[in-house]
Amino acid sequence: MGLFSKQKVSLLLLLSNLFIAFLGIGLVVPIMPSYMKELQLSGEIMGYLIAAFAFAQLLVSPISGVWVDKIGRKKMIVSGLFIFSFSELIFGLGNQVWVLFVSRVLGGISAAFIMPAVTAFVADITTAKERPKALGYVSAAISAGFIIGPGIGGFIAGLGVRAPFFFAAAIALVAAIFSLLILKEPLSKEQLEEIERNNTKISFWRELKKSFQPIYFIPLIIVFVLAFGLSVYETMFGLFVDEKFGFTPKDISVIITVGAVFGVIAQVVFFGKLVERLGEKLLIQGTLLFAAVFITLSVFVSGYWMIMAVTFIVFLASDLLRPALTTLLSRLAGEEQGFVAGMNSTYTSLGNIIGPALAGILFDWNINLPYLFATIILAAGFVMTIAWKGKEQMRLDEI
Repeated sequence: MGLFSKQKVSLLLLLSNLFIAFLGIGLVVPIMPSYMKELQLSGEIMGYLIAAFAFAQLLVSPISGVWVDKIGRKKMIVSGLFIFSFSELIFGLGNQVWVLFVSRVLGGISAAFIMPAVTAFVADITTAKERPKALGYVSAAISAGFIIGPGIGGFIAGLGVRAPFFFAAAIALVAAIFSLLILKEPLSKEQLEEIERNNTKISFWRELKKSFQPIYFIPLIIVFVLAFGLSVYETMFGLFVDEKFGFTPKDISVIITVGAVFGVIAQVVFFGKLVERLGEKLLIQGTLLFAAVFITLSVFVSGYWMIMAVTFIVFLASDLLRPALTTLLSRLAGEEQGFVAGMNSTYTSLGNIIGPALAGILFDWNINLPYLFATIILAAGFVMTIAWKGKEQMRLDEI
């Protein structure tokens, strides 16, 4: 049997909440060049603004994970949506840099509240058999928000450069109100207290040190490399094509949306077959190489359709690389699935922090430098996978 109707309503609302949160994050991409000009901001500041979101999320995530078990899933989700709505509103109203930074930090905090709470909620309302499929929907909701966000942002920007932020604030507020009225906390007060008692206190630094074990370190570094390279590409794309070719927010949104949508379709259709034929390691090597080559080509090509084609290949490579890494790490983890999932998130956040911050600085020096540096990082990741053998391969051979 499938999920009960009440569970289906809850799951649909939870997925909508995640979609809305990541839609709001994606909205910013195509309008950043226009915003940059209006407020006379440098590429360095723009990079820091995007990194601030990931930095706040990284810092707050360990605390919010504890609060999810202490005060409940519903309260964290509703609080996160209200905070997200407020963050988008003040970004749209902001005329000073410090206001924009406050907005992005609040956005990161809201993501840290919403994501673990939604994941825990979904686990609570599904059976062991239903859970993998439901968590797959969670991943799809996040991806869909990222994909559709830039497209919607580019078209809404026709009403004004600040309009996408007000739109995101409004739909997040509606989602918060619906969640407050409809969602029912899946666990009783006694169950939450029991979970809190049974939870072992985890040291972030001890867990990070554990990730340096040879069996995990190279794949987690590749996770960082992917997050770094893709965040540099996405962060600078709008600024790059606006500066170099004079593309409008609508042009930018169409290119990103088309590239991302076809990348996800290709992932769904071909990923399983490619893993079966090549294995995770060879697929990781190939996608790293393709991403590096086509990000480099972005510097040299011109014309709308050529840029769209190159962007599609970059998105396709990343859409195949990410699940290949996740699958490989899951196979390596054995009984340590929770630890590996947490470190996957941590290394992704680190890449999302360092990539945009550094890209913004490099952009001010030369608009081609962020892409060329991302190429070097991805190429270095490819070289690491070539040298990667020994204990890691032994663990895979045992599985």
